[in-house]
Amino acid sequence: MTQTRDLATYAAGLRFEDLPNDVRDRARACIQDTVGISVFGANLPWGKAAIDYARRNAAAGDSALLGVPGVKISAPFAALANGVLTHAFEMDSLRKPGTGVHPGGIVPAALAVAQQEGASGGDLITAFVAGMEVMTRIGLSTRHSSEEKGFHAPGLTGVFGATVAAGSLLKLNAAQMCNAMGVAGSLCSGLLEFAKSGGGGMVKRLHIGRAAEGGVLAASLSKDGYEGPASVLEGEFGFLNAYAHEPLTEKLTDGLGDIWETRTICFKRCACHATAHAPVQAFEALRAEMDFTAADVDAISIGTSRKVLANHDIPAPRDLMAAQYSVPFSVALSFFHDPMDPMSFLKADLSDPSVLALSRKIKLDHFGETTKRGQAWACHARVALKDGREGAVVLNDFRGSPTQPMSEDEFDGKFRAAARGLGEGAMETLLSRLKSLDESTDVAGLAP
Repeated sequence: MTQTRDLATYAAGLRFEDLPNDVRDRARACIQDTVGISVFGANLPWGKAAIDYARRNAAAGDSALLGVPGVKISAPFAALANGVLTHAFEMDSLRKPGTGVHPGGIVPAALAVAQQEGASGGDLITAFVAGMEVMTRIGLSTRHSSEEKGFHAPGLTGVFGATVAAGSLLKLNAAQMCNAMGVAGSLCSGLLEFAKSGGGGMVKRLHIGRAAEGGVLAASLSKDGYEGPASVLEGEFGFLNAYAHEPLTEKLTDGLGDIWETRTICFKRCACHATAHAPVQAFEALRAEMDFTAADVDAISIGTSRKVLANHDIPAPRDLMAAQYSVPFSVALSFFHDPMDPMSFLKADLSDPSVLALSRKIKLDHFGETTKRGQAWACHARVALKDGREGAVVLNDFRGSPTQPMSEDEFDGKFRAAARGLGEGAMETLLSRLKSLDESTDVAGLAP
């Protein structure tokens, strides 16, 4: 036996009845969140490009293109396009603490295959959890070190989550699931150069799409007898040794079946990188407490992690992706526009002198608390005002994380803000179906 086989055996044997109620609820919530933000992504240029590509090349099928009413195509192309939509606007879910996985990235492959197979809502939830439990353990084993090598981690780990979820819905046995994971290891992709080049950020959106497409491919080939290495994760030339520094292979099966990684899913409130969420929330709190505006600010400093200092200190971003990736710009924008509305980022004027002036006043430095386990997103926010007043706040978490969940109204409000382009009637019908997913006998209706 290998650890890859152990994971495959677990995933192939997981059943809906095995899932604790809170794990089912977290999975269902992630599916709801992902569908909503995918509908929003369908109206963006890179989303439209992926949709057009899929429609030109796909055969007719049963899998919905999210945000495109009445259109159904073959599962691999639906997974590709919907994967791009899922990651189209920095609104998709994460794991807390971060480990290079995007839980929502499992949904495009799972939903496409579920609709192809006529699966139930319970089947879809089970497949999602199987993918999440496997994918997260792979991420933990990398110690989130893949990005130090220049890889965009969700493009690597995501293909395994998508493969396992698709394999669950295709009812792969343990041997087939192991082969599917073996195939998936050769389908990983995604480079971080978009964060350094000053342009080309659109490619980031493709990484989740390719992971979702790869998951459908790997699972489908395995069902037809295709083979892959059973040591694809831990082997000498396997995934961990190829993509990670000093991997912790013992994490691959640690707590498997007892510790539910699905409980760690973290949802975003704002359409920007996760590292900006605590700072944005911190300055919301400081402005409410001290009653000041951007014009009153003399200086701002934010204590944050070394990862943020290396990758997210972009005071004057050149494109929209870089703006969403930038902690200073995201914080500055939140002084002038509602950060909960994705349109605030979509319509952002990257040359706005007021936003840029404030962004350039924001200085980042290292905050030692971020080196502690589970505190990578912590921040120490400090402001000095022109009238001499000073304020500071430390946040170890942000709303949407497991320890600070959004209210149901706030969570559903995010869905409505993202999916409002469908029109109120279609949007509310889709939301109702998603909220009662575990009672659904057929997920074909999960389409705008």
